[in-house]
Amino acid sequence: MINERISIFDMFKIGIGPSSSHTLGPWRAAQRFIGVLKNREILQRVAGVHILLYGSLAKTGVGHGTDIAVLLGLSGDDPVTFDVHQVIPKVQDIKSSGKLNLGGEHVVNFSYAADLLFLYTDSLPFHPNALTFQAFLTDGTAVSETYYSIGGGFVVQEEDTVGVLQEVDLAFPVDTAQELMMWCMRTGLKISELVMENELAWRSEEETRCGIMQIFHAIRDCIYKGCHTTGVLPGGLHVERRAAKMNKRLLKGKAYHDYESWVNAIREGGKDFDYILDWVSCFALAVNEENASFGRVVTAPTNGASGVIPAVLQYYITFHDSNSENKIMQFIATASEIGSIFKKGATISAAMGGCQAEIGVSSAMAASALTECLGGSQRQVLMAAEIAMEHHLGLTCDPIGGLVQIPCIERNTMGAVKAITAAQLALNSNPDKAKVSLDAVVSTMWETAQDMNVKYKETADGGLAIKVPLSLPEC
Repeated sequence: MINERISIFDMFKIGIGPSSSHTLGPWRAAQRFIGVLKNREILQRVAGVHILLYGSLAKTGVGHGTDIAVLLGLSGDDPVTFDVHQVIPKVQDIKSSGKLNLGGEHVVNFSYAADLLFLYTDSLPFHPNALTFQAFLTDGTAVSETYYSIGGGFVVQEEDTVGVLQEVDLAFPVDTAQELMMWCMRTGLKISELVMENELAWRSEEETRCGIMQIFHAIRDCIYKGCHTTGVLPGGLHVERRAAKMNKRLLKGKAYHDYESWVNAIREGGKDFDYILDWVSCFALAVNEENASFGRVVTAPTNGASGVIPAVLQYYITFHDSNSENKIMQFIATASEIGSIFKKGATISAAMGGCQAEIGVSSAMAASALTECLGGSQRQVLMAAEIAMEHHLGLTCDPIGGLVQIPCIERNTMGAVKAITAAQLALNSNPDKAKVSLDAVVSTMWETAQDMNVKYKETADGGLAIKVPLSLPEC
């Protein structure tokens, strides 16, 4: 287990879809490489660059937008602020012009076909998601750096696996669920309250609260946009967007003009089980359709699973009338702590652990957050996370066409519904009688990940990815 100190803002990052490990991570790696060139004061001496993609990044890189991400990262653009509507046009301009403006400061010749290499049969032992940047200088020398995108937008180099995370002394250091429960028992604090105390090691409470609300606003805007955007998703599978049609059907002509009035219109429809279930699915679909379209999303804890936590949070806001900032912060803080336990004890990378590492973890995070917000005890919160992950164990990652669309989008609806079910089970159970602990399921998940055949780990070499002809309609 790596001794990591993980903040809320490590688990939740604003970025651009469709993948945190294959888009956001490589984008950040490219930015780091430009930083290396600037720090060594050699950026202006670069004559050309090569980009080498290994393993899973090569096999599903085009479908996941890895090629797009590295070009924009090398161009000096940032995934938090870059205009999502300019993603495709800018990359097309780089391809057609044969020019790449490194860091937005130094133009070099660039051939997409010759300088961006997909090494489908090569992989590096440290992690399946590896990429190397090579800069060739005017004096004939070269600089090379290799990075690993380890899931959730986290990027490391082999020699700095811990160094990318700040070294801080936390008031309540936690690596396992048992340690988390120990601190809760000693202090009487809720899990979210412990998290907020720990965040003081990085920044003031006001800054943390402001940052959490920025995360929420990105989630809110993504859901709302996804529920009002029609069309076909990019990538060649011709998957039609469904969230907007569901939204229109469910609202039955009710008038609204913004997010707040939209939520009120949804509430007017009542609390029938089928109605609520449809909305949970709609919220999740909306986010992941935006994600698949290179839209702005929040890693939660990954892009591929970015619809689960937003769907459950929006369910809580809408159907439990809980749109207060304090409740939103409580939800996100609790979810982040549970996610960090999975990252420390197992993985949040589908290339390492299959889809259990993404949908499974996000479902556990959402279940725990919902349980605390609904008044559950600390032990019920951990129980909810355990239940959610227990019933995602062994889930494979087998994206058709290497795209984060089928089965990824619908899997987010399943993860959200399971999270709500897990929360309700925990709230109606006595944790003293639970047979499986959260730490046990984290350990089991990691063992399952290690035993899983590599073809089920985000390679598009197995499962649905090879069984479903691309000409068939989605069903």
